[in-house]
Amino acid sequence: MLENYIRHPYQKVLVDPVARVLCTHKSITPTTITLLGALAGLTTIPLLYTGQNMMAILLILFSGYLDTVDGTLARLTQTTSSVGCVLDITCDRLVEFAIVLGLFLVAPYDRGFLSLIMLGAILFCVTSFLVVGIFSDNNTEKSFHYSPGLMERAEAFIFFIAMVLFPEFFTPLALVFTTLVFWTGFYRIWQFIRQSA
Repeated sequence: MLENYIRHPYQKVLVDPVARVLCTHKSITPTTITLLGALAGLTTIPLLYTGQNMMAILLILFSGYLDTVDGTLARLTQTTSSVGCVLDITCDRLVEFAIVLGLFLVAPYDRGFLSLIMLGAILFCVTSFLVVGIFSDNNTEKSFHYSPGLMERAEAFIFFIAMVLFPEFFTPLALVFTTLVFWTGFYRIWQFIRQSA
């Protein structure tokens, strides 16, 4: 949802200039950027576990940033591919899992159930996103139909960062996050059924 409002200026100011510079370096590929973003996201697990919260937040943001740079670089260098799309989506989910795992490891006994339902909500929402994408015509610059929702990656990262910054509010934040992610998945399916009728 936030992407509708901030994507254009964010893309123009922070992503496009960096992607253009990276175009001049043939050794840096979109796949390199995707894997670097995944590595940054995975690194949040030990950082959260050891209480290095600010560094974890920086890596969450860096991982999200690289997730926008890789696609832009692929389009600028005309190297978009099905393999790149698969790798990008897979790495995105791996990063989300890593962040939730890191949040869980901070207090396993207190956060176990909530972490589990957060992962379940993400699984459901991503499934709805991919299935609707498969069966919808693609009218975008992306590799397949992209159906936006209330909770997208930017919103998820805002919630994750809030959970890191305000651990005392982990429970209400996790419950609101889970509710919104489930709602997004259900709404996406309902919208697809309505359009297909």
